[in-house]
Amino acid sequence: MEFSTILKSAVNEAGIINKAYSAFHNYSLGNQMAAAEQCLARGFEISPIASYKAWSEKGRQVKKGEKAIALCMPITGLGEKLNSAGEYEAFNFSRFIWRNNWFLLSQTEGADFVPEVKIASWDKDKALKALNITESTFKHLNGNVQGYAFNKSIAINPLATLPHKTRFHEIAHIVLGHTSENELFSDSELTERNIKEVEAESVAYILCNVLDLAGHAESRDYIQNWLGGAEIAEKSAQKIFSAADKILKAGA
Repeated sequence: MEFSTILKSAVNEAGIINKAYSAFHNYSLGNQMAAAEQCLARGFEISPIASYKAWSEKGRQVKKGEKAIALCMPITGLGEKLNSAGEYEAFNFSRFIWRNNWFLLSQTEGADFVPEVKIASWDKDKALKALNITESTFKHLNGNVQGYAFNKSIAINPLATLPHKTRFHEIAHIVLGHTSENELFSDSELTERNIKEVEAESVAYILCNVLDLAGHAESRDYIQNWLGGAEIAEKSAQKIFSAADKILKAGA
């Protein structure tokens, strides 16, 4: 399972992101979509998930023969590497793996269980403060520009068609590290303009969906236009979900 495939489905299937958040809000946005995709693939209705042990503690048992849902989990370990002196030294590492440890409510039976109804909320001022981002007065000479980001500051055109979407987009540029890339020495490490725009707008698309805000269609068109028929790379998809998570949690 790859986050690039999950993201592609999220962009193409309207309404899935919001449903996934409501059911799986205790998990990261990437895992929420991963769980939702597996529900759809198996013909299950999107419903809360928990581990076998957690369901048992709630008085419910996993039905015989049910297959678990996979989520991406971080694991840590200890390795060895050669140092500059030619000696081996220990180092800690972490990586992510997919593990099948979760079951849907519909895969269990037993005591009544009432799912928590979770509606996402986001406060702009709280988020900007938490992310150490300032919103400045829009001063761009081109009135067609919806907004821009520079260093740790954003500015939104007061006449922007969808100011909330534009704000998410510009915040995403900062959180994704795009506005600091001009300080890098290696040109090979710079993100190409089209990739930057796809990454930032994908974050905006996810957040608009989670928060049930207008702009889905416009955002989808923007993403497809900058992709130009290409596919979103796995590395970019991982960055997109991570940035969206960070921005959402900052304003929750």
